Parts: sequence; structure tokens; C-alpha cells
Amino acid sequence: MPDVLVRPSRRLLSLFANYLHWYVGRHFHAIRVANAGRFPSVRGPLIAYSNHASWWDPLALILFSRYFLPTSDHYAPMDATALKHYGFLSKLGLFPIEPGTRRGAMQFLRAAEEVMSRPDSVLWVTPEGRFTDMRTRPVVFRPGLAALVARLGACTLVPMAAEYTFWDERLPEILICCGQPIMVNNGRQHSTEEWNERLCAALTATQDELAALAQLRDPANFETILSGRVGISGVYEGWKRLLALLTGRDYQASHGSIPRQ
Repeated sequence: MPDVLVRPSRRLLSLFANYLHWYVGRHFHAIRVANAGRFPSVRGPLIAYSNHASWWDPLALILFSRYFLPTSDHYAPMDATALKHYGFLSKLGLFPIEPGTRRGAMQFLRAAEEVMSRPDSVLWVTPEGRFTDMRTRPVVFRPGLAALVARLGACTLVPMAAEYTFWDERLPEILICCGQPIMVNNGRQHSTEEWNERLCAALTATQDELAALAQLRDPANFETILSGRVGISGVYEGWKRLLALLTGRDYQASHGSIPRQ
């Protein structure tokens, strides 16, 4: 474990984010964010923690972070073995830990405290530590995040929920919901167990909120930060274009644009 975190490379991160705009846009209809106004724009110590619904989580959250805090440095823990295999990720703000071990817990705490000491830096954590369906209850965290907060002074935490769901289009939506920020004046005033209970409850409430919004299937409840592909594709898509040309109508690729009776 290095004594000093590698500061994210702005140039490499910009190139990678541009790639992600194309890559995620090929596989999803949109990334939409509910309650975006809750996400702090403050420069103080900030921790964003979320459920771990999918392999896509880090890619979606990189795009989220670039949209809402483009000038901040963003950091997140990653399995040391995997990070060694994908070495370039260390230049994007990921730092190595050995999950499930005492050594790994200390690696996380040391690195996270250093992140919190750096101006204009954000720590991203998925404290469940494994892929979990967003509607699984109760929400269960590994103790690392709560142990960190119990060692800190002032900081802000934001619970965030993510879900991947199909609405009216061929491709799925990425839905993200920002929960109510938790303002911490002195984390040492509460135990790790107390913090764990509070943080789990906050994420549960945020997931419940996102589940209710997802069922409404209304983009107006979200801010769209990335628009991907629309339409059916293939032969059917070509037939729609031809009909639009022959009838003089505007071509609408989106299936959601079809009037409902």
C-alpha cells in the first residue's frame, strides 16, 4: 500500500470520460438523476456512498461525478488484485485494498483519511461490498464506512441509489437518486455501530424513493445527464424512416414518442 495516494490524472480522466459517453450511450437509453439538487457543491470533505447493483456502477458514477463536480478529485477503493491487473485505473483515482482482511480494512481507513484531508476531494464507496438487488432488505454494510466516519471530524455524506430498468425504449435506463445529505460535525461523538445503523437507514430511504420514482416511468422526475441510443434498430427502424419520408412526417426514433390512445 503506497504511503501517498496517486492524484487522478485530469487528462487521462477526461479521455476516459469521453470514451464512457460513447460506450455507455451505446448500451443505455439515458442516465437520469433524481433530486440532483441535494448533491453538495461544497468543497469540504465529502463522501458519496451507494448501493452496488451492477458492474456498470463505477462507469455511471464516473459520468455522474464529471457532470456535477468536474473540478474535484474523485477517489474510490478497489480490490488490490484487480487494480494490479488494470493498472491504469490507479491514475483515475482508484486505490488498492485487500477486501475481507484486517490489513485491507486498515488500508481503506488510511487511504480514506488521506482523501478527506485533501482539499476539493470526494470519496466514493459501495459499503455493501458485493452486488445486491436494490430492493433487498435489510441493507447490510461492511463496517469500513461507519468506522471511517467514527474517526473523522466534520464531513458530509450523501447516500445514493442506482437502478437499471427498462421503460419505453429498446435500451434500459440508468436511474440515480441522491438522498438527503448527512452533515457530520464530529464523527467521533458516535460509535461505529451507531453510524452504521444511521448510514444504512439513509441508504434504505433513498432506495425506497428511487423505487417509487422508477415505477412512475416519468422522465420529468429526473434530470437527464446523458442521452444514449433511441429507436428499435434493424429492419423495423428502416421501415419507420421510409414511412416518415413517404408521408412527409417528422421521423421520431424514440418509441416513447408514439402517441398513446
